[in-house]
Amino acid sequence: MKNVILPELGEGIEKALVACWHVNVGERVAGDDDLVELVTDKATFNVSADVSGIIREICVGKGQEVSIGEVLAVIEPLNL
Repeated sequence: MKNVILPELGEGIEKALVACWHVNVGERVAGDDDLVELVTDKATFNVSADVSGIIREICVGKGQEVSIGEVLAVIEPLNL
């Protein structure tokens, strides 16, 4: 399993709010597909998949706040 974590978003940004998910549990994603939109007081960001696979878990719901390094979702990589 591959954890999708909240990456560093910029200097001084330590938290973000989950605005919306672009995927659901059980969906297949390709590397670089946008997974989730995050909002900070400075900007809006999308976090993308870095592996192709199936979304097995969404760990943070819409409207919840997340910190840098926190797990957003879990992807089961596909062996292509």
